[in-house]
Amino acid sequence: MDRRTRGINTGLLLLLSQVFHIGINNIPPVTLTTLAVNVWLFLNPWKPLYHSCISVEKCYQQKDWQRLLLSPLHHGDDWHLYFNMVSLLWKGVKLEKRLGSRWFAYIITTFSLLTGVVYLLLQFAFAELMNQPHFRRNCAVGFSGVLFALKVLSNHYCPGGFVNILGFPVPNRFACWAELVAIHFCTPGTSFAGHLAGILVGLMYTQGPLKKIMETCAGILISNAGPSGQQYHFSNAGPSGYQNHYADGRPVIYETSYRNYDVYTAGLSEEEQLERALRASIWDRGNTRNGPVPYGFRLPPEEEMRRQRLHRFDGQ
Repeated sequence: MDRRTRGINTGLLLLLSQVFHIGINNIPPVTLTTLAVNVWLFLNPWKPLYHSCISVEKCYQQKDWQRLLLSPLHHGDDWHLYFNMVSLLWKGVKLEKRLGSRWFAYIITTFSLLTGVVYLLLQFAFAELMNQPHFRRNCAVGFSGVLFALKVLSNHYCPGGFVNILGFPVPNRFACWAELVAIHFCTPGTSFAGHLAGILVGLMYTQGPLKKIMETCAGILISNAGPSGQQYHFSNAGPSGYQNHYADGRPVIYETSYRNYDVYTAGLSEEEQLERALRASIWDRGNTRNGPVPYGFRLPPEEEMRRQRLHRFDGQ
């Protein structure tokens, strides 16, 4: 393990100032943990960068698949770490609060692995289609591929509005592609294939089958957890609710992952629901003495409602 022995890391100091400016208590746990792991591995690398970066030659030809795990968590220098982790703070705080910590952790883990796999496929395809064997040796590190995937998610949940890229307003839904091109031309040495891999993984989640696959895998893992203890289940937006079990193994569901409230509200607005509820309450009171309580909402005749209002006024 090589400990970083360089001088003052300005980017790291700026990152810490950003964290304290936001407030540690305001950063959700998975986002904070991911940031802490990246900072720790920057200061105390698990392996040197050359043995952590990902390439077709190292992973596929030399079967060094552990690089899929190591490459997203290592960075070239303190500024590389700073820009990636500030972007993680911005995206992670919003997405984790929206999706829930468990589902967001699931997304981070899945995206970290998939961006590496898609990067390898892209580099192999570029090498074959362009007849450029050196693409197989291109080695990349950093969290930016995962960040591009998270940006696709963020724009998917908040599609409106514009962002400023190089002085030009760009609609949110096209911002990822504009940033991909801008970074490639304005920042030499960045991995175009790594960033593109992140965008493709994000689109696989928002427009493709990835989200359904993740939900299915989560359901299988939960069902294999056995009848003892607590189990979590997931909805499209993330984890919601939990279930325990009786002694005979039957589940006790405290909160379902999805509810169709139109079944109960019949698609009515809150004001219409309130009006019907008040009328039904008056009708129920007038019928408890003479017959069974009516099922569902019923509108009493106008004459009966007038009589009940007079009766209530006389009884006050």
